[in-house]
Amino acid sequence: MKNQSFRNTLQLAVALGATALSAVAAPQTFDFKDPKGVNNVQFRLDAPLEAINGTATGISGSITFDPSKPSATQGRIVLSTASMTVGNPVMADHLRSANWLDVASHPEISFEARSLGSVRTEGNRTLADVTGLLSIKGIQKEVTVPVSLTFLADKLGARLGDDKVKGDLLVLRAEFVIQRSDFGLQPGKMTDKVAETIQLTLSIAGAAPRA
Repeated sequence: MKNQSFRNTLQLAVALGATALSAVAAPQTFDFKDPKGVNNVQFRLDAPLEAINGTATGISGSITFDPSKPSATQGRIVLSTASMTVGNPVMADHLRSANWLDVASHPEISFEARSLGSVRTEGNRTLADVTGLLSIKGIQKEVTVPVSLTFLADKLGARLGDDKVKGDLLVLRAEFVIQRSDFGLQPGKMTDKVAETIQLTLSIAGAAPRA
């Protein structure tokens, strides 16, 4: 009788544990529109005569991520071109003009993840090469970007400074380069002051609130 009771208790514990694990590991959709406004993209062009450094904070989009199956990650990140700026106001106006980003006609830059390769996970951090479509100024190119995805369970409240807010975070970090000529950004022109290679750094976090 005692053995039967023990077995019943053990089975119940296993079932509850599996249920809890399933709840934690289920796919979640993380919203990258940051209410704190600290998500950012940094860009750098290092030409012989001038180095241009800028930032952008107008980030939105969503990523669906399952910590038990990170290889199935999908989503789309969007950057508002109007939020891109550099320290020199005149240069910033040129950046947004029709000759360069053409903000009026192309208000967004987007990256849509299609597949993940070389996926390796240690603890709560996953490293992978994400292949997807990068769209700039109406031109789409397939690119592969090395990314780091860190899943932070129950950390949404800590990020927002409010313990009453429940939810998880997905922190994304990426560094990669693109060629401006691939996206029709004045190809071959002004290369002494505007580098052909654009270095991009993403530091963003998405939120998955819970009731």
